[in-house]
Amino acid sequence: MPAVSIRQEEVGNKILASLPSEEFAQIAPLLEAVGLEVGDRLYDVEEVIRHVHFIDSGLLSLLSTLEDGTSIEVGALGREGLGGLSVLLGADRAAHTGLTQVAGMSYRMRTEHAREAFRRLPAFQGKVLRYTRMLMSHISLTLACNTLHTVEERLARWLLVCRRRVESDRLPLPQEFLSHMLGVRRSGVTVAVGMLQQAGLVRHSRGVINVTDPEGLREASCECVKAMMEEYDNFLNE
Repeated sequence: MPAVSIRQEEVGNKILASLPSEEFAQIAPLLEAVGLEVGDRLYDVEEVIRHVHFIDSGLLSLLSTLEDGTSIEVGALGREGLGGLSVLLGADRAAHTGLTQVAGMSYRMRTEHAREAFRRLPAFQGKVLRYTRMLMSHISLTLACNTLHTVEERLARWLLVCRRRVESDRLPLPQEFLSHMLGVRRSGVTVAVGMLQQAGLVRHSRGVINVTDPEGLREASCECVKAMMEEYDNFLNE
């Protein structure tokens, strides 16, 4: 999509869509629309970040890799946020792997342009900093949740947060991806999905999980989901 054709009223990313029109007009020519396929890596840990991605649809997972090669999700973002945030906060390299979990698209901007916009445009800077606060809170809650709660509770929490971000009850999530997200073996994911399905909370078939009872899933989750949802909604409503 040519940059000149990007219109603010057609943008789904919450940061870009909520900018004052005069600031968006300065950013729009610097944006390039790109597709995101499942499994695409926007950047790997310690890799130089060359583009900031404003997610417009789909879901991006932030993964941390342990010494034994095990990957676990420490954060996620959808159309509320941006990938490559650390370069706006002074870093040059990625602290996590950015992996596309649900296909969609993003508007990407070269790092040097994003840094300049962050320095020069006050509304853009304010929205990015508020997003940073929310993301850091979610990462902290995720780390605590992964330590303290059962696989079933964590899976229920993850599905609810994922559902909220992609705004759909249909979640294309192969169990191999879920094992990375939760940091457990596929057999553990199979058992956890089976328990939620047996309780009538989800329906699982061929790499797709359909949430059939959101309220029941909330009850099966841990208290972390409430805090995450409140942070998310507060950010969107600011």
